[in-house]
Amino acid sequence: MKIHLLPLTGDVSPAVQALGWGWAIEDACQNYVAREAVQLTESEAETLLQAADTLYDMLVEAIPDPIPDDFLRQLAIPPNLWEAVRHSWNDERHWHLYGRFDLALTPDGPKLLEFNADTATGLPETAVVQWASLVAAGQSEEGRQANGLFECLEDQFRHWRALNNDRQATLLLVHLPDSAEDEANCTMLAEAARVAGFADTYTCSVDDMKVSVDGEDRGIWAETVPGQWQKFDFLFKLVPWEILAEEEPELTADLAQLLLTRDVVIANPAYSLLFQSKALLAHLWQVFPHHPLLLEANLQNLPGHHVRKPLFGREGQNVAEIQPDGHASTEIPGDFGHQPQLYQRWAELPTDAQGRRYQAGVFWAGEACAIGFRREAGLITNLSEFVPHTLTTD
Repeated sequence: MKIHLLPLTGDVSPAVQALGWGWAIEDACQNYVAREAVQLTESEAETLLQAADTLYDMLVEAIPDPIPDDFLRQLAIPPNLWEAVRHSWNDERHWHLYGRFDLALTPDGPKLLEFNADTATGLPETAVVQWASLVAAGQSEEGRQANGLFECLEDQFRHWRALNNDRQATLLLVHLPDSAEDEANCTMLAEAARVAGFADTYTCSVDDMKVSVDGEDRGIWAETVPGQWQKFDFLFKLVPWEILAEEEPELTADLAQLLLTRDVVIANPAYSLLFQSKALLAHLWQVFPHHPLLLEANLQNLPGHHVRKPLFGREGQNVAEIQPDGHASTEIPGDFGHQPQLYQRWAELPTDAQGRRYQAGVFWAGEACAIGFRREAGLITNLSEFVPHTLTTD
């Protein structure tokens, strides 16, 4: 399958500023956003969006009720989060705001590679920068995109707030320290929340958040101005639940306790870990065998050409391409090699005239709402180029 590209010219930064979205720009965005756009037909875009909606419904349907210990163990969910996972799954006030499906466009239609359900990034590039790329190139009048991400995030925040209207509309957004990319993603989410009616939003490193489970100080706090601490009833954390559970067990215990007593409402909810675990891909294959949107997946070795990846790996780290002879032809170094592994049938990604591979990312925020692409000569990683898209008539 071949990718067709439209060259894009012009400087993205002034276009973003002119659109009133200056807060969305950070240097890293501009450095890896391609100066070309993937040309998608309207029907191809609709097929991708429908695939994401169908897959989300399948994920929900595949979770057993009640959730047994063996299932959580199979998914490698940290035991110190089991109670929070079950509680948030059974109480709809814990709302899944958004995630991103990574899909392979194959001759047989889209195939699910994985679902980034907990801490998906790429929000500013998808919602803002790719549209600004068309504006900068003078393509915005005739150009169109499948790109309603910001509006759907707004709706999701508005719904989350309505489900929890007994709490104050104060939202703290935290991210891993020293990450301009994560901070930019949180800044965009804060903007969507503000438009949706959250009166106070504040973004900071997770290291600057204070959590207390005692007395009048019970709750989560941040120093919003020097010497002035504010309590927040809502928390969005761009910090993976499993990393919190492993590296900060005391903080995890305190957050879980505050979650259970409704002193704070947290997104993405603890149950997003169920979707985040790549072991769920093997479970999906058992529940929906040979479904046209799925690739064969197993927690044991697969014969033939396949991919091996850690259950909670991130940014493409420790992903390996396994050839039919059982040897790894490519393996990306990383910090997750010690984790249990998923084995998934290889899917050939579409390529352009230069042989670069393209992976589709479809954001889900209550519904499938935006498409973007990553490209790379080899396996897709967090450092792969982001490529905008434009829609053409069929």
